[in-house]
Amino acid sequence: MPTIVFANPKGGTGKTTSALLLATEIAASNSRVVVIDADPNMPISEWAELGRKPDNVEVIRETDERSLLKTIDAAAERAPFVIIDNEGTASRITTYAMSRADLVIIPMQGKQLDARNAARTVELIQNEEDAFRRKIPHKVLITRTSPTIRPKGLKSLQSQLEAHEVPLFKTELLERVPFEAIMAYGGGLDDLDPKDVSGIDKAKANAIAYMTEVLETLRSQDTEAQPAAEVA
Repeated sequence: MPTIVFANPKGGTGKTTSALLLATEIAASNSRVVVIDADPNMPISEWAELGRKPDNVEVIRETDERSLLKTIDAAAERAPFVIIDNEGTASRITTYAMSRADLVIIPMQGKQLDARNAARTVELIQNEEDAFRRKIPHKVLITRTSPTIRPKGLKSLQSQLEAHEVPLFKTELLERVPFEAIMAYGGGLDDLDPKDVSGIDKAKANAIAYMTEVLETLRSQDTEAQPAAEVA
């Protein structure tokens, strides 16, 4: 039962939107998902309170590092997918979540500052790998890119990350109005009304491509998977 952790010490990277999109798209494919909202600002909990949350998505508020691991383990027993949205700072609760991760997704915008913070997150993961004596699979997800304009610096930034052997998703999450709309209206992309929100079809195609690549990443590492280290 994969546990997917979203982490980046910098705010504004699209971390919560990326986590919520993945959760709702997996739910739309008829799988049960538990989302652990470990962000003190509780953005996903607020989304759930809008009243349009899919029945097969469970949201748990958990910001206590002392009980986080028990919460993750219990969630993994009752749902095929567990998704954890961490706070936008490096913290003990983030490292604890990583100790249970089958995949850490590091969202970042195509900006140099975001890239530096993504690199710090990779360093944090590598430190945790040493501490827990296991590999922690991770990938950088580039978010909020323009669907029409390709910034000149983005290709250079991608090349820099690849040169440092930082794994990247091929799929980028584009800047789409529906991605922000689900935070305002609740539910998932399928619940949005085209009369209120434009571009739903293109956003849906992008979200499915993103979800598909995440699932393929998890499947590809199944044969190499090692059990998460137990943390006292």
